Amino acid sequence: MDRRSFLLGSAALGLAPRTAWSQARLLRASVTRQNLVGAAHPATEVWTYHGTVPGPELRFRQGERLRVEVENALPAQTVVHWHGIRLPNAMDGVPGLTQAPVAANGGKFVYEFELPDAGTYWYHPHLGDGEQLARGLYGALVVEERDPPAVDRDLVWILSDWRLDREAALRRDFASAMDASHAGRIGNTVTVNGMVRDTFGVRAGERLRLRLVNASNARIYGLSFEGHQPWVIALDGHPVAPHWFERVVLGPGMRADVILDCTGAPGSAHRVIDDFYRGRAYELLKLEYRAEPRLRDAFEPAPRLAANPVKEPSPGAEPERIVLAGGMMGEMPNQSSHKGVFWTLNGKPLRHDHHDQPPLLSLRLGQSYRIELVNRTAWHHPMHLHGHVFRVLSKNGKEVLPRQWADTVLLDPDSRAEIALVADNPGDWMLHCHVLEHQASGMAAFVRVA
Repeated sequence: MDRRSFLLGSAALGLAPRTAWSQARLLRASVTRQNLVGAAHPATEVWTYHGTVPGPELRFRQGERLRVEVENALPAQTVVHWHGIRLPNAMDGVPGLTQAPVAANGGKFVYEFELPDAGTYWYHPHLGDGEQLARGLYGALVVEERDPPAVDRDLVWILSDWRLDREAALRRDFASAMDASHAGRIGNTVTVNGMVRDTFGVRAGERLRLRLVNASNARIYGLSFEGHQPWVIALDGHPVAPHWFERVVLGPGMRADVILDCTGAPGSAHRVIDDFYRGRAYELLKLEYRAEPRLRDAFEPAPRLAANPVKEPSPGAEPERIVLAGGMMGEMPNQSSHKGVFWTLNGKPLRHDHHDQPPLLSLRLGQSYRIELVNRTAWHHPMHLHGHVFRVLSKNGKEVLPRQWADTVLLDPDSRAEIALVADNPGDWMLHCHVLEHQASGMAAFVRVA
């Protein structure tokens, strides 16, 4: 279906202005209203950082120190998780595990840590069933390389979806058992940087660095750029050997840095298509070429970024195994004794907020580990580990090339993957499915590194 078959349709919109911060700031979470779907529809009540969806784009240089004071003006407790950053455990933003929640109606908390890795990251709450993310609380954190590659524009596209009614109001069915036991909360309206848009303006001959972030609760994106040959240069913030892709797939929480060389003709338009779900392809937007002279006729090869200082796992890594089970069409826990818990990890029905349970894995500080993740369910699961990055070694027995670091690996239904890491960051770290309704209903635990 085309994008106008979505519930609310769309409007021709330009890029929303964003604020780039590179020094200590106050980040205020509050309730406000924002027009997500165009002037023909009412503004939507959303929860925001600094009054906008997405929140301010935080930009730093690799090695700099981030210091952000969060003020909570929401009617509910909150925290901020800095997704993908290798940071001290006390700054990770997991209530009950690494910090107390920031109190509603005026509570404050200061996050401060160094940024060891360049790349594309993001920030969001880490509570409950994903309601706060679904209401709009998210923003990009960009850590620029000390020697960044030459591009004409360096841009962030944060992809998110919303479950709206015909008056553009957010549907309040946040704790749906149907969502939790199936694919999660998938919305009916997709935005780029907080707006439904028809077009994105480009100039013939320019080179773009697009930082793609999936900030949806559950939607998986499979993006193709018609008439173009983009190159992926980083995944989950970390460099990979530049490689052309036909479609880039991003599960919730995942990121990709893409070099897009604008090879179209002035005045032309080319679709960006999301066709991850079979039979539900739609046009995300059009790349619309302005009627301006071509900036250049030829492009240098896509740049290879400098590696981040991540320790390589040793060949003698200790083996571990984690089995994902449950969900609809699977072996769900007995609801009479585990009400609202639909998933298990290694046979245990785990609550995301019950941190008094023993860790799922106990890892020795400095030791290398090879972990097999086995998905015995009928659903996708983007498995995310806090405080570390890992090598994605294989999927379904096939080596993953080019070699990549990641903090999230997307498991297809009835599949398996092997990852490897050095447990070099001490503390109790969340390991969970980033379909947030799955996280809240059993597919969440913690790993202890000591």
